Amino acid sequence: MQKLFVLCSIFMLAFSLNAQKLDQKIDSLILSKFKEADGPGGIFMVAQKGKPVYQKAFGMANLELDAKLNTNSVFQIGSMTKQFTAIAVLMLEEQGKLKVSDPISKYIPSYPNGNNITIHNLLTHTSGIRDFTKMKTLQDIAQKEMTPEQMVNFFKNEPVDLAPGEKFEYNNSGYVILGYIIEIVSGETYEDFIKKNIFDKVEMINSYYATDRKIIKNRAYGYHKKDYGYVNKTVINFSVPFASGSLMSTLDDMLKWQNALNQNLLLTSKEETKAFSKYTLNDGKEIEYGYGWHLKNINGIATREHGGSIFGFKSMAVYIPSEDIYVLGFSNCDCNSPTQLVKDIAKLSLENMTVK
Repeated sequence: MQKLFVLCSIFMLAFSLNAQKLDQKIDSLILSKFKEADGPGGIFMVAQKGKPVYQKAFGMANLELDAKLNTNSVFQIGSMTKQFTAIAVLMLEEQGKLKVSDPISKYIPSYPNGNNITIHNLLTHTSGIRDFTKMKTLQDIAQKEMTPEQMVNFFKNEPVDLAPGEKFEYNNSGYVILGYIIEIVSGETYEDFIKKNIFDKVEMINSYYATDRKIIKNRAYGYHKKDYGYVNKTVINFSVPFASGSLMSTLDDMLKWQNALNQNLLLTSKEETKAFSKYTLNDGKEIEYGYGWHLKNINGIATREHGGSIFGFKSMAVYIPSEDIYVLGFSNCDCNSPTQLVKDIAKLSLENMTVK
């Protein structure tokens, strides 16, 4: 019995020392990028088996008020919004209200070539339509309150870049259309649908459709970096990015989201698998994208990844299904992308963490 106790103690000590070393390695990686303690910064999490094993904040949440970031800070997550839009579409499919094989003309009859563009094409960025973020006229509407229909009308008559299914071309317009279809099919606003069917159900109590007007506790403020220093982020109306990039969240809430997906709390396993499957183009070539997630790998081990970028903010998450490791990073200056950093932390975590 005594020998068993000693062995257990040695094991626990070794495990503790290994965890400390991993923390130090992660700290070192982050501090090589986020060097300014008095500038905008970032917050990071590593979770395993659904629980955080590393969670730290670096830098400031508000430069004017000298307020530091903390691990509960609320960030705009940009294009990570697409995960929620994709799952919302699959929820409606599971309810029998739409099919991903449906042409978008079924819901938006006036859409050009809508008979040949499917919901699947929108989800996989293979629609070929013009990305509104690349349009020079975007600045004309960036601060206007736009309905989903107005947003679709803004880009729908633009010349197409490709034929549907010809090529993977990352496309924000497609996810704006998906948000509009969610509203048409559900009879609710996109904001209300996401809140009621995802945020409330998963108890993501600090996640929101983005706003600059409402009082949001623990809000991180966004910044740009100029030659002469930092400035407050450019103001946009969030009805413009809409379902392609207008959500806000926290580290803890995003972990709840990941856990809900793992536990099939929102969709059956069969339906949810569609989000994490690779698809092919017209010529049979496979693309590394499912519905709302890039499907990549680290040293041959499959990952699900997505980042986000919106004025003043950048975000990135990597999930490793086989090890149930989730790595997440948010930055409140678009001068400081956490993308490669989160990938490096995920690789480091994979090399140092053993699932028991």
